[in-house]
Amino acid sequence: MPTPHIECEKGMISKNVIMPGDPLRAKFIAEHFLTDVKMVNQVRNCLAYTGKYKGKEVTVFSSGMGIPSMGIYAYELYQFYDVEKIIRVGSCGTFKEDIHLFDLILVSSSVSESTFGQVFSGSREEQVYGSSTLNQKIKEVGKSLNKNIYEGNVYCSEAFYSMMKEKSSLIEKYQCLSVEMESFALFHIANALHKEASCLLTVSDSMVTNEETSSEEREKGFTDMIEVALESILF
Repeated sequence: MPTPHIECEKGMISKNVIMPGDPLRAKFIAEHFLTDVKMVNQVRNCLAYTGKYKGKEVTVFSSGMGIPSMGIYAYELYQFYDVEKIIRVGSCGTFKEDIHLFDLILVSSSVSESTFGQVFSGSREEQVYGSSTLNQKIKEVGKSLNKNIYEGNVYCSEAFYSMMKEKSSLIEKYQCLSVEMESFALFHIANALHKEASCLLTVSDSMVTNEETSSEEREKGFTDMIEVALESILF
């Protein structure tokens, strides 16, 4: 039962999915954190691996970049492969002076001007929420591992580059901690299909200080976020 974007058969993907955007980050997670690993997708190089973390089956599946790409993979995983939980693990740029590179942010809600919700389900809402149950597990795991996790709203942008001089009014309206590009689609689809979704981010850039991480650091250096996400699926 392959889909246009996923080549494996039903049953080869776990009900619990860790979802980085970068395919190479998915490969890194699979090789360094999982056992009994098997590649289950390489269509369009959106790499996916199913293996075990401390004895529990988990799939690491890359989403690619942006709302449309996340929309494709989240929908197919939930709808056709019976996935129940997706935790996005990604990077973000922070708007806050007191939040620094490599800090963790747990997304309570994602806000965007995107018309994705309207096209997908007729919804015009500009704010969508992650799973409170799954978020609570992530917070508990973070505390048990002594990882400091900020929690709040994030702005989900459709444009990485912008010619607009002014930032989106939604950032101030919702007191957004950071910006990224995928959570709005993930949360909207999860809520529409009555599934669970969370988004845990590592700060890769500061919009205040203009500090930034390297591409290699973004691929391999976000181990705190990865560990918290994997531990959270054990419960």
